[in-house]
Amino acid sequence: MQNSTFIGLDVHKATISVAVARGERGGEVRHWGSVPHRPDHVRKLVEKLAADGSLLHFCYEAGPCGYGLHRQLVEAGHDCIVIAPSLIPIKAGDRVKTDRRDALMLAKLHRAGELTPVWVPDPAHEAMRDLIRARATGMRTLGKARQHLQGFLLRHGRIYPGKKGWTVAYRRWLTTVRFQHPAQQIVFQDYVDAVADTEARVARLTAQIADLLPVWSLAPVVEAVQAMRGVAFIVAVTVVAEVGDFQRFDNPRQLMAYLGLTPSEHSSGSTVRRGGITKAGSGLARRALIEGAWSYRMQARVSRKLHDRIEGLPQAVRDIAWKGQLRMCHRYRQLVAAGKAKVIVITAIAREMVGFIWAIARAVTAAPI
Repeated sequence: MQNSTFIGLDVHKATISVAVARGERGGEVRHWGSVPHRPDHVRKLVEKLAADGSLLHFCYEAGPCGYGLHRQLVEAGHDCIVIAPSLIPIKAGDRVKTDRRDALMLAKLHRAGELTPVWVPDPAHEAMRDLIRARATGMRTLGKARQHLQGFLLRHGRIYPGKKGWTVAYRRWLTTVRFQHPAQQIVFQDYVDAVADTEARVARLTAQIADLLPVWSLAPVVEAVQAMRGVAFIVAVTVVAEVGDFQRFDNPRQLMAYLGLTPSEHSSGSTVRRGGITKAGSGLARRALIEGAWSYRMQARVSRKLHDRIEGLPQAVRDIAWKGQLRMCHRYRQLVAAGKAKVIVITAIAREMVGFIWAIARAVTAAPI
């Protein structure tokens, strides 16, 4: 520790504020200054800090600037961790926040070992995750485009007589809608084209994910977790991309907490108060799991689609998936019979899904397919 130097970096788009803490307990902590956020300036900074031969330990908060700085520092042979901002200890009475104070705080907490690092994906994994998140963005945009069209139709009294929207029959009905004023007809057609364009975008991104999946290192995990009911291709790639390395979780409870599916708690003394789920971690993965959990309201069975997905998978993976389906279908009926609200039941099922997905992923990564 005495030959170590801990450096806190407050990273922004244009600048990096740097603070240095000497390794010994009670050692000097000082603000080093600010440097431009450019690779050449970062390299010069590292050379100056390493001039006295001490071991450098860098840290900075995860944020919009990504992992480029982390990779540069690691490639230079130095230790660097990326910190989860929501888990940084903060004094309740501290009302002053500046770049200088943030850098000093990071340096001191890093030296004390009080910071929680996040998992940093490799460039290939980050690229696949970006592609999957782009598709998720496209789906949100598609929902907004459809909402705009349906809101416009509702304002002008054009009500679809069928039961369900966005079917083939609904799209045929859209071609029959007419407005007296040319401006309204133009607006209507623009909304229809916006929906069509967004649907085409989502389809393109989905096809790109399928094309690039075979060269992804986690492709065997994606294929294996699809043995679970309610975990088809999109849910599988989403969860695997957001979680990344399943081996870093020693047990399913850690993964459940990572995905924010465990109950929050505020207890003191003899008073125990538990609230809703924490909603920590990836909201995208959590939403995909919640959607998949609805399939367990039906009785346990292997459908044709599920049969096609599990064909060719190891028997151990199939056994885990079938055991999970039996348990979660029974659990759903049990909780509903107990009078629990549907949203609570589905959340509990999604939490148990995580445990079986963890088991399948660990089995596959321990013995690749």
